[in-house]
Amino acid sequence: MIKLEGVSKKYGAFTAVDDVSFVAQPGKVTGFLGPNGAGKSTSMRIMVGLTPADRGTSTIGGLKYANIPNPGRHVGVLLDASAQHGGRTGHEVLMIGARTMGLPDSKVDEMLALVGLNESESKRRLKNYSLGMRQRLGIAHSLLGDPSVLILDEPVNGLDPAGIHWMRGLLRNFASRGGTVLLSSHLLHEVEMIADELILIGHGKIVAQGTKAELLQTKGTFAKSPEPELLKKALDTAGIHAFDSGDGGFRTESDPIDVGRAAAASGVVLQELRPAEGAGLEELFLQLTGDHQRDDLSAPVTTEGVQ
Repeated sequence: MIKLEGVSKKYGAFTAVDDVSFVAQPGKVTGFLGPNGAGKSTSMRIMVGLTPADRGTSTIGGLKYANIPNPGRHVGVLLDASAQHGGRTGHEVLMIGARTMGLPDSKVDEMLALVGLNESESKRRLKNYSLGMRQRLGIAHSLLGDPSVLILDEPVNGLDPAGIHWMRGLLRNFASRGGTVLLSSHLLHEVEMIADELILIGHGKIVAQGTKAELLQTKGTFAKSPEPELLKKALDTAGIHAFDSGDGGFRTESDPIDVGRAAAASGVVLQELRPAEGAGLEELFLQLTGDHQRDDLSAPVTTEGVQ
């Protein structure tokens, strides 16, 4: 189990992590999501002792990472697949890890086979590895000590569709055997497919957390009009907060009858008015972290001037 309680970290005047608290449970895959710069990587570095917290505590299995005897035997970590010496071979990287943890040399070949790196690839130097190969080697290293906890930052980055499918099965199997998985990724569709629990962070603060079923169910109304600007204005006038769903319509937590009355009062024509369906993870992500995005999601994308 991974547990953060009131964790905060500042860099000068910038607050990277602000009073973050959550628990990642055994037997579950927990998706840890947020825009770039939201505090995910800093939080994960704090978990494994690479960055000291200014306030709060972070424990794994009830212990601070620094106090875990031979931590690689208990916690598998992949924060940066490129953070290995480019002059070493894949086999050498795993051999160093195995001997550091007191493991038999046979574990190296076992892990290489598990992640699909053949003998020829294992003898190549890392500077000649593709990103996908580095990710597979990083996963092999994280699993080397038969840990009960995995902390993975963007583990599917660089993998092809077959590799992503393989990774999904590997992590689900790990969790089904009682392991704890904390997974950060920008591939929201993949997280939605694999995660049991979701934690969303923005501006260093947790903005939502809970089971996937809890967070992705939506109550309220979906409304669409051929005049979306007028519909938005009508809803604002009626005091109904509406979120642009990205498909020309709006979602709101109000009942359909209240949305219909607001549109009618302003003379706005509706082409759709119905109870909202469950929101997808991408929509939830954009809704909860929209003020942290560097891109204006409401602005039209134009290719004017592109040759």
